[in-house]
Amino acid sequence: AELFDAPGGFDRMSLPKIPLAAVIGSPIAHSKSPQIHGHWLKKLGIQGAYIPMDVAPEDLQQVLQTLPKMGFVGANITIPHKEAVMDMVDVITDRAALIGAVNTLTFRADGKIMADNTDGYGFIENLRAGAPSWKGTDGPAAVLGAGGAARAVIASLLDAGVPEIMLSNRTRVRADRLKSVFGGRVTVYDWVKAGNMLDHAALVVNTTSLGMIGKPALRVPLDGLRPSTVVTDLVYAPLKTMLLETAEEAGCITVDGLGVLLHQAVPGFERWFGTRPQ
Repeated sequence: AELFDAPGGFDRMSLPKIPLAAVIGSPIAHSKSPQIHGHWLKKLGIQGAYIPMDVAPEDLQQVLQTLPKMGFVGANITIPHKEAVMDMVDVITDRAALIGAVNTLTFRADGKIMADNTDGYGFIENLRAGAPSWKGTDGPAAVLGAGGAARAVIASLLDAGVPEIMLSNRTRVRADRLKSVFGGRVTVYDWVKAGNMLDHAALVVNTTSLGMIGKPALRVPLDGLRPSTVVTDLVYAPLKTMLLETAEEAGCITVDGLGVLLHQAVPGFERWFGTRPQ
């Protein structure tokens, strides 16, 4: 201590603060986000850190109030906190409010917590990278599932100019709820008739967990797929799902789900660490 405080010694006041970020959920050990952000920090030579935090729902508010005091500049939010956190922040972006969930927090210099949702951005950027010829105006999109991921997908597709969203979910009431949120451009199909959507779809999106390792198979008839159809699956374990395999055999352009995870992470990293990763 005497050495550091001595004249000409180590001046800790002149050192910049190391920016910290985290992903908060419960459980969280499975998250790939620390690998993604850690890779970018190392590649870009940024002195910072990104860590997983397993936080119980009853502790979330206290944790969010404490993190900025510990040098944290932001955090990703995942299950089960993506909706509850909206009542614990100061500023919510329009797209997060529309989606009804949050995945990215920024701890601002003025002390306020800003909440955003970059899932829809990640979905569209991944789709455009994997299917560069796709345009929103190509025709209707068939969306399977009506959970939080579907909300982000629908919001981004409507913003991209898709004329109609054909939506189907195993529990119809959840799909009807999304129609009430997003309006007349959404048409709901019963799950037993979900295969009928594919006959008219320029784009097919699976937002369910069906087809994921350890989950039941996606048992929607796929004979309506055509070579002009673009098919994408948010599931990325396995990387090539049965849906994508079948679509490939039908001559479709296919886009796997791993890129969604990568692209949704870009805006948060840029806000927190000041550099946009590629």
